[in-house]
Amino acid sequence: MELVTHKKMKGGKLMPWGKGTVVYGGKGYVFLAGNTATTENYDPTSGRGGAAGDAATQWRSILTNIKADLEELGSSLEHLVKITQYVKGPFPNGGVLSSPNFRLDVMDEFFAEHCPKHCSYNNPPPSEVIGVAALAHPDLVVEIVAIAVLPD
Repeated sequence: MELVTHKKMKGGKLMPWGKGTVVYGGKGYVFLAGNTATTENYDPTSGRGGAAGDAATQWRSILTNIKADLEELGSSLEHLVKITQYVKGPFPNGGVLSSPNFRLDVMDEFFAEHCPKHCSYNNPPPSEVIGVAALAHPDLVVEIVAIAVLPD
C-alpha cells in the first residue's frame, strides 16, 4: 500500500493542510465517528458529566482517542487520509482560525511526537476547519472526524 499526500501551495507558500491523498492498494478504510473530549462520567442520555478541561486539553484528549481508535481498528496515525475539525466559537475576527478553541499548535505538538509526517509544517493530510455555534454538550469546544486507510 502507498499513500501519497499532495502538498497545498498558495503563492509559493506551503499551507498547513494537504491538497489530497491518493491511496494505492490497502485493504479498505476506517471512518471514525466524531471524537470529543468528555469526562469519564459523561452520559449523553441524561446530560451528566461534561467536557474534559480547556481547549488544549480537549484537543490532546481527542487526538489520543483517535490514535487509540485507529490502532484498535487495524490502522494508525501514519495511515490518516483526511481529518475534519469542528471548532466552537467565539470567532473574534470573524473566522474560525481566530477562535481561541482552534489549537493548531496542540495538533502539531501531538503529531510531532506520534506521527511527524502529519505536522502542518511538513505534509499534513487534507483537512477542513469548520466553525460551529454548538456541539453535543455545551462545554465541548472541538470535535474531530478522521478517515484512515487499512494497510495491506
